Amino acid sequence: MSRRKVLITGATGDIGNVLAEGLAEDYELVLQGRHPDESDPEGIVIADVAHYEDAEKLMDGVDTVVHMAGSASPESSWEDVLEANIIGLRNTLEAARAKGVRRFVYASSNHAMGMYDRDEEWPVYPHMLPRPDSLYGVSKVFGETLGRFYHDKYGVDFIALRIGWSAQDSKGADVDLLRAMWLSHDDTVQVVKCAIEAEVTFGLYYAISDNPNRRWDMTNTMLELGYRPKDTFTEHSDVPENPDEPTPANWPEDS
Repeated sequence: MSRRKVLITGATGDIGNVLAEGLAEDYELVLQGRHPDESDPEGIVIADVAHYEDAEKLMDGVDTVVHMAGSASPESSWEDVLEANIIGLRNTLEAARAKGVRRFVYASSNHAMGMYDRDEEWPVYPHMLPRPDSLYGVSKVFGETLGRFYHDKYGVDFIALRIGWSAQDSKGADVDLLRAMWLSHDDTVQVVKCAIEAEVTFGLYYAISDNPNRRWDMTNTMLELGYRPKDTFTEHSDVPENPDEPTPANWPEDS
């Protein structure tokens, strides 16, 4: 049997690099990056999805798009998120639709719901109203809504992963909230693979490792996507959990 052809946009970013390595054994990968760099994974296709023609050229024979491209900082400016996270996403989704791509896996973010975290209104469930904590978070809410439209109107499978804090280990976190939302690299690969393969055709799913002080519900991630997180920050850090530590007052600037 032939392998699914999977396009990873933003393959030169931190998570994109992890997925390029972690999914290579299971899929035929097309890796997109915006600017060439000698540290990029081998075989990078240079394209700017802020231009529709570039996005469309990436789609030939693609079964699934894993959309990681975009401005990734919660401190991103409006100009940054407009081009990279809004126009770039629309172009990629439209190109996928036009070329008959089956499924679109979208890198959303915990920042789409970040005001719940700032105000410590936990637990947070996927079905709750969005409360973005930044323009970056606003752009992710836009992406989830645009994906719902493309699913309802055109039948494109759309799986949005509200990614926590993806990092090799949790030692770089100086606040408990970040440690609680840590997503290991191995779990990052696992949850994206689950999103590619699951039978469900639409959904919003938190993606976090098995951290003991997790405040975000992953019931649907586990039941509908089959995700079973294997890592926990307490096994990768000497810092103990501290559920009583308050959220920084100017979250997410301190994230």
